[in-house]
Amino acid sequence: MIKVVAKSVIKKDCLEKYNSLVTELIEETRKEKGNVSYELYQDINNPCILTFIEEWSDEESLNLHLQSIHFTTIVPKLGLLRENESEINIYRLIR
Repeated sequence: MIKVVAKSVIKKDCLEKYNSLVTELIEETRKEKGNVSYELYQDINNPCILTFIEEWSDEESLNLHLQSIHFTTIVPKLGLLRENESEINIYRLIR
């Protein structure tokens, strides 16, 4: 099992546009083979902090996701709406 935590700080005036772009990304990703869950969370204290928490059955499924059309077309657009680079951590279940 693979878990991905991808945290981004979105420009305050870009939250609405960001949310509209991620709708398609989330819908298409949830259809992918090997996707267990793919959800976006908003920080309670700072609404500009958005974090994807993803779960994948294996690394191969995650790698296929990273090469998918929806990922490679939407994620670069999301990057333009962030304050800085996302913090991305990938975890493997060990127990």
